[in-house]
Amino acid sequence: MEPTRVIVTGGSGFIGTNLIDQLRVNNVDLINIDINPPKKKDHLPYWKQCDIRKFDQLIPLIEEFQPTTIVHLAAKTDLNGKSLVYYSANTDGVSNLINATKQCNKLNLVLFASTRLVNRIGYQPKSDDDYSPTTLYGESKMLGEKIIRDASSAMPYSWMILRPTSIWGPWFGTPYNDFFMTIIRSLYIHPKNYSIKKSFGYIGNTVYQLEKLINNFPIEFNHKTSYLCDFEPIDVYAWAKQIAILHGVWPPLEVNLGFLKLVAKVGDMLKKLGYKEPPLTSFRLNNIMTDMIYDTKDLQAFCGPLPFSQQEGIITTLDWLKKNK
Repeated sequence: MEPTRVIVTGGSGFIGTNLIDQLRVNNVDLINIDINPPKKKDHLPYWKQCDIRKFDQLIPLIEEFQPTTIVHLAAKTDLNGKSLVYYSANTDGVSNLINATKQCNKLNLVLFASTRLVNRIGYQPKSDDDYSPTTLYGESKMLGEKIIRDASSAMPYSWMILRPTSIWGPWFGTPYNDFFMTIIRSLYIHPKNYSIKKSFGYIGNTVYQLEKLINNFPIEFNHKTSYLCDFEPIDVYAWAKQIAILHGVWPPLEVNLGFLKLVAKVGDMLKKLGYKEPPLTSFRLNNIMTDMIYDTKDLQAFCGPLPFSQQEGIITTLDWLKKNK
């Protein structure tokens, strides 16, 4: 059997940083293809600077390394774009990667990361190619998924599309870093008398799921799509309350929904004035208020119990925040 050789595109990002940490623990041969340098200095030896939108940069790296597995995480992920061109990494980048894999003689598997935002929040898609994006980012990822499926006949290896929901933990960024900091500063407020359920995922469990797929990919997942999250949905207020308690601050305040809508309107105005990340907008409030639960029974049957509890994830995340203010 060929030794595992993994390319992680976007390995300098949140999920990629944590995945590379785990692959290093297991002494896996790997490289990180990313336009940006790693977040951690000890990841520098694995970094190959590359803009995946530029095929002439990407092809020699893939051809030289000859991976057995590719985990494609590289993407433009913010919601600030004004046109699809802004998100070309999510479309042209996918096309370039697929074309570059034609030079791989030992490639067995590609895991493509997409996003839950290929559909509006709360919508339950009827099939893998049922889409309803409400943002340009979501639309770009939808187009990326379609590129993968259209090219499938020319891809002689197994592939799977994974849609991370809302992943949190060490090395995360906006908005979940902000969410934790708002609770730590006793500024988080929750809509009173609303129980909101979300399929979120702690990064330690996400990496565990990815590692299981890399090491023992089941044939029944080939050409399929799955949501990537913890298997048990969280209650948002209970989660926020536990974060506060474990950090030693007052539990979050519960307020009337009308007040939150007013704050969100102010955030909308700030965004129009050029403020990139106001604390709350109508879009974000709608996301907060809408249940977001996904069917992950197939992935759960394959992975089994996840290694980290919610409390363990919170403690690790709070410790990381303390060390990385």
